[in-house]
Amino acid sequence: MNTAIYYHPEAYTTSGPRLMGRNAAGESFLRGFIQYSKCTEFWVQVQKKEHANHFAQTVKSLGRDEPIKMLDLKSLGALKEVGNIYCPGPGISEHAFHRSLAGQTQAGISPHLSWSLSGITHTTASARSMDALVSLISSPVQVWDSVICTSNAVKANVEKLLQAQANYLIERLGIQRLILPKLPVIPLGIHTEDFKYSPIQKSEARQFISAHEDDLVVLFMGRLSFHAKAHPLAMYQALERTKKTSGKNVILIECGWFANEHIEKAYKDAAHLACPNIRVIHLDGRKPEDRSTAWASADIFCSLSDNIQETFGIVPIEAMAAGLPVVVSDWDGYKDTVREGIDGFRIPTIMPQSGMGTDLALWHALEIETYDMYCGHTSSLIAVDIDAAANAFHQLFTNSELRKKISAEGIKRAQEVFDWSAIIPQYESLWSAQHELRSSSLSSALSGQKQTAPSAHSWPARMDPFAAFESYPTRVLNQTTKLILAEHSIETVSALVHEYTQLTMVKYAERVLPTTDEIQTVLAEAALPTSSIELVRNILPERQAFVFRSLTWLIKLGVLKVAE
Repeated sequence: MNTAIYYHPEAYTTSGPRLMGRNAAGESFLRGFIQYSKCTEFWVQVQKKEHANHFAQTVKSLGRDEPIKMLDLKSLGALKEVGNIYCPGPGISEHAFHRSLAGQTQAGISPHLSWSLSGITHTTASARSMDALVSLISSPVQVWDSVICTSNAVKANVEKLLQAQANYLIERLGIQRLILPKLPVIPLGIHTEDFKYSPIQKSEARQFISAHEDDLVVLFMGRLSFHAKAHPLAMYQALERTKKTSGKNVILIECGWFANEHIEKAYKDAAHLACPNIRVIHLDGRKPEDRSTAWASADIFCSLSDNIQETFGIVPIEAMAAGLPVVVSDWDGYKDTVREGIDGFRIPTIMPQSGMGTDLALWHALEIETYDMYCGHTSSLIAVDIDAAANAFHQLFTNSELRKKISAEGIKRAQEVFDWSAIIPQYESLWSAQHELRSSSLSSALSGQKQTAPSAHSWPARMDPFAAFESYPTRVLNQTTKLILAEHSIETVSALVHEYTQLTMVKYAERVLPTTDEIQTVLAEAALPTSSIELVRNILPERQAFVFRSLTWLIKLGVLKVAE
């Protein structure tokens, strides 16, 4: 089954001024599609003719010489010949309206039966993405359209948004029927051959960073953003602990890019405080040669993502293809890609229960805070288990045979499951299924639609992030969660809190954090033998919920931990 590609160069290139995950995913997909598609001609829909020329050059550069057919909005009706159009984002509603308009001018052709639409999720936390998703309810999409979800966690999030919007419209307007696109789960792919490095390349890379044979090199690859990617404190603390327990010399490579000098300084200050005995190297992830140096020199990969703007996380798969055991958070798409104890280790995560982030959603909805601050404040209340991370590092640091075994499993999984040669056939199978469904009668296609039960979400596209993304963490903080001090001495943990709250990457979230007095009250209660979440009852009534959710922040700092 063929498809047309909705093409704008920006969505399919990493050569722009800001390297974002969606750009890398789009570029990788396009290369995979051109290399492995079984189509006999390439269709492309563009806004400008020069975009079609750019697409044609890309096709030719990858060794394909099939004909290229270009269309724009003026020739939209020609899509009925190809039968499907792929969009590099979730916003297929606009394309559904385009399809309806095109059908009005074609006698005898139902506007909804002309062709199928296919989109894909990237981040689902931004206002633009959430608006695009909830608009599916009221736009003329059909059951033979699809929005590909890159992980099961993302699919659960999308279903929550759609369910909430449907419930709102049922309550508000009494709608009787829902027509929604399919939500298939297909992971992103990679080109595994790009991550093969010879012994000579590995040796030269380690020489470049001055790593000795017995040094253990841990790699974080990705945008260096504590508020919108992965907060590094858990990684820093776990590595510092493991260096002491294992006796190994450890080098940490952070390969990415800082948005500004302010963020760069925040990282350096935090590393100096939390892992003073770890040598930290920064490489520019926007430069191919630096990325190659990072991959070739590393022994272990780490990504303790704790951010709702993440959805899939392609870098752990690249790490597996490079033969690196991975230590990742048990979060979003990592749950699907990394098998615990086989490809590496998934470290437990925790966040507050549903209903504890309504102020975050409100400030985001009203644009009182930027999207970056919305993500950052939410992330500040999401924690990764530092003890578990340190334990995972210890196992890998002290057992070279385990590293070899995990390396072999990761390479095999990356090649068999996540290489584009395995992923593109899944896309083409989906498009064929959409074509078959679209070819059947409209009435049979819509049979069996069920009306959903109502619930209370006043603005589904601006839902409480802890409700919308509750499928992401390992567990949620609730009234039954029991917490204890991470250290025996209140004086020790109090001093630790004081030090960490002076860090730029902690202090920036001051609005959503408890006061010094509230922290001391929590720590005093947590030190009691009968300590539990009920300790917040000792806080002033109007502050109970605020302090309750901030317990995950104290876990994030390594001050509290969940009792076994």
